[in-house]
Amino acid sequence: MHVLFVIDPLPGLKAWKDSSVAIMRSLAAQGHRFSFALQADLFIDQGRVRVAATGMQLRPDADWRGHNWWIQDDAAVDTDLTDFDAVLMRKDPPFDMEYIYSTHLFDYAQAQGARVFNTGAAIRNHPEKLAITEFAQYTTPTLVSRDMVRLRAFHAQQGDVIVKPLDGMGGTGIFRLQPQEPNLGTILETLTEMGTRTIMAQRYIPEIVDGDKRILIIGGEPVPFALARLPLQGETRGNLAAGGRGVAQPLSAHDLALAQAVADHLASRGLLLIGLDVIGDYITEINVTSPTCFVEITEQTGFDVAGRFVQALQQAVGSSV
Repeated sequence: MHVLFVIDPLPGLKAWKDSSVAIMRSLAAQGHRFSFALQADLFIDQGRVRVAATGMQLRPDADWRGHNWWIQDDAAVDTDLTDFDAVLMRKDPPFDMEYIYSTHLFDYAQAQGARVFNTGAAIRNHPEKLAITEFAQYTTPTLVSRDMVRLRAFHAQQGDVIVKPLDGMGGTGIFRLQPQEPNLGTILETLTEMGTRTIMAQRYIPEIVDGDKRILIIGGEPVPFALARLPLQGETRGNLAAGGRGVAQPLSAHDLALAQAVADHLASRGLLLIGLDVIGDYITEINVTSPTCFVEITEQTGFDVAGRFVQALQQAVGSSV
């Protein structure tokens, strides 16, 4: 296979733990080729969706904690997306209008015969905070609104609440509002930008002390291990980017049933890879843009997450190479 990664700039990746790099390493080990491009390299010319793609290889003696772990071709080459066996959208949020435009380009490319994972429509139609709406039976009480009166009433009713922006990642912009929060008004005004921006409020889940679990679903099948991201002492966020510590653990019976229910419902919508965030018994987010935690799970359990993903990718494109 020849796989295109639409990705963030390579020098900024932490190759030793980056899930996209783990996928590259698995592809290389199986003899597949890959190229990369930035989101800005996508374009339409005379109705064809094309990309300025740069070929790359991994250094055989790479220091994964260093900055020279890849070798790239001298120049990018303008190529139809249909010329690749698979296109992987691995660009991290923010999920802004440029991101949405990219999903439209992927839609057009698919209509022309390209194979994109996750598909443009799937990414666009499953915003990571809002996608839990389809699974209200598995979520803590949740309100999505920008109305200050409604948000205050929800806080008064639930007592202990987490509020967060709909387009954040890595734990940014998340606040815990306890019953006697003195800065309630200021926090809500800031997050909603004085009532002009919609946010999410959820009843606080005390089980966060046991970790915010990342459950990966690949090709409709849950990976048998989750990564429980344990928050720092005194912190309410388990995100690794916010200082959380990742501990891999087998899925509980409840985790497996919950993940399988989500997989059965969503996998047929063009979502080859889903990252489910679970605290206690509740789904808090459904990540579909560029889910992570491959490396941590593999290192701690021996389960080859990236290898499983490449296997599912081969099956999805009908390749046995």
